[in-house]
Amino acid sequence: MGYCVTSGRMDEIFHELGEKYRIFAPKQGKQYIRYGEVHSVSEIVHREKSHFSPKEVFYPIVQTLLYFTDTECRESTLIDEREILLFVRPCDINGIRRLDQMFLENGGRADNFYQRMREKVKFFLMECEKSFETCFCVSMGSNIAKDYSVAFRFPKEDGGDFLVEVKEDAFLELFGKEKECSFEPEFIMENEKKVQVPDISSRDMIKDIHALPFWKEFDDNCIGCGGCNTVCITCSCFDTADITYREGSRDGERRRIWSSCMLTEFTTMAGGHSVRQNAGDKMRFKTMHKIYDYKRRFGGENMCVGCGRCDIRCPKDIHFSETIQKLSEEVERLKEGGHANE
Repeated sequence: MGYCVTSGRMDEIFHELGEKYRIFAPKQGKQYIRYGEVHSVSEIVHREKSHFSPKEVFYPIVQTLLYFTDTECRESTLIDEREILLFVRPCDINGIRRLDQMFLENGGRADNFYQRMREKVKFFLMECEKSFETCFCVSMGSNIAKDYSVAFRFPKEDGGDFLVEVKEDAFLELFGKEKECSFEPEFIMENEKKVQVPDISSRDMIKDIHALPFWKEFDDNCIGCGGCNTVCITCSCFDTADITYREGSRDGERRRIWSSCMLTEFTTMAGGHSVRQNAGDKMRFKTMHKIYDYKRRFGGENMCVGCGRCDIRCPKDIHFSETIQKLSEEVERLKEGGHANE
């Protein structure tokens, strides 16, 4: 069903929703557009791309898993039991589905700490008014999303009403009293930036791909800050750390903390050996994971959804979209009989 809702009425609906749900959306901070709790539609930034992904709402940067003492260990509990409404774009809905596969379906056992937060989340789709400069969601097949409860088209800059599509009956009680109108969200069907995903049809190619000289270009360019992983909707790596409350104490907590495959120490093991020692090796790992390994493991979809946030975030102007395109060209050359050391 489609409805027309004025901005004033939408704020009233937000107030009513706030009694049961926490509402999160992109908000303008001092420097960045980042997801935060909102209480009015005027707080939502929808004409610009958020600099950070929505995953930190339900997969926190730092998350306490366990509390321990000398004689006891217990799981942490959720402070707020309310469900979460998350304003997201189509690429992010598809990206979160990839996170779900990694945390809930990988290895036959769900991650309890991820699951208990994720099951609270309902998606409010924000229709993309345009394709942003760094977006390549169409190339990655993530421009269309169907898994949402309510979809929104925000008013134009010169005014107008919200157009709303309600798919979940739980929200009809609020929106169903509004003026009915015909509305279904439209999706971006063409980006300014186009990327060809490599067609790696045989595992026999992997050795040659690993040896491609162009990976060495990143040794001088990439500084290993991990910023690209931080803003990525599908990056899931973390470290765990046991924190004691005071020196000599056995009372403390175990925390899960985001990590990054691009950090210098990420693959350093006991004894000091590092599996991937330079930036090129790390970029190769990340790229192959995003466009090959994940798809081979779970089937059908690339891990990268083409949101383009990493292209904006990188302080050295390394564009992941261009890395994918370059790899695609190299793969085609290898298929034609070229060699990795050429």
